[in-house]
Amino acid sequence: MSFDFELLLVLATVISGVIWLVDARYFAKRRAPVPSEGEEGEPKTNEPYLVEFARFLFPVVLIVLVLRGFVAEPFKIPSGSMLPSLEVGDFILVNKFAYGLRLPVGHQRFVNLGDPERGDVIVFRYPENPDIDYIKRVIGVPGDEIAYYNKLLYINGEPVSLEKREGFYKNHPQALRYKETLGDVKHDILVNSMAPARDFVVNVPEEHYFVMGDNRDNSRDSRVWGFVPEENLVGEAFLIWMNWNCTFGAMTRWACQMPEWSRIGSVIE
Repeated sequence: MSFDFELLLVLATVISGVIWLVDARYFAKRRAPVPSEGEEGEPKTNEPYLVEFARFLFPVVLIVLVLRGFVAEPFKIPSGSMLPSLEVGDFILVNKFAYGLRLPVGHQRFVNLGDPERGDVIVFRYPENPDIDYIKRVIGVPGDEIAYYNKLLYINGEPVSLEKREGFYKNHPQALRYKETLGDVKHDILVNSMAPARDFVVNVPEEHYFVMGDNRDNSRDSRVWGFVPEENLVGEAFLIWMNWNCTFGAMTRWACQMPEWSRIGSVIE
């Protein structure tokens, strides 16, 4: 069973708020004040520890819930499926209101503020296991025909513009780097010249999105498991706020690389 942090925040907010409200409404006025010892000012009260803790906890968890649920949420990139745009160890911020406001539990959208567009980098709940968050780039929106032939992408019959860049990408000697243009968005992708092509043609249904990783030959995306339903959207990734890649293995224990300081503060394109 996965850990649902948003559910925990909701429960903590409700429980602490109810304890504080019930005490203020029915019990606080009945408690006799405790005289202050050697200090001037308002008299102290014999407030129970549980009530004191709830009064402290309620505004804290409420603020965290509002910020995390409706403003921005941090995520860590766990794999290289979005190379070169996002690297393993990137910590990103996700705009939670880009595609509307959703309930923290249940995730139903109650205010529509927009929909994903081609080229957006989105975080969504993995359709095959909604407890897992995935990050990919939107390639097709509802009504689009998406085709992929010989590692060339076509949208509604038109080839997507590609511009080859010089050299390979870091430690990926078989990964050719290209500049891809999706609408107004220009971003880099990696194409493995030695990997087999995965040709296909699909039509994107209503209220669904077709997504792919920028590391085109090393990404498990809509080509494998299908479309992203609208109700699975979490938000739009927009900023890298930290880069620090640490791994843990049975033999190596903790292994951490130095942060790539140049990536911190980068806008995600």
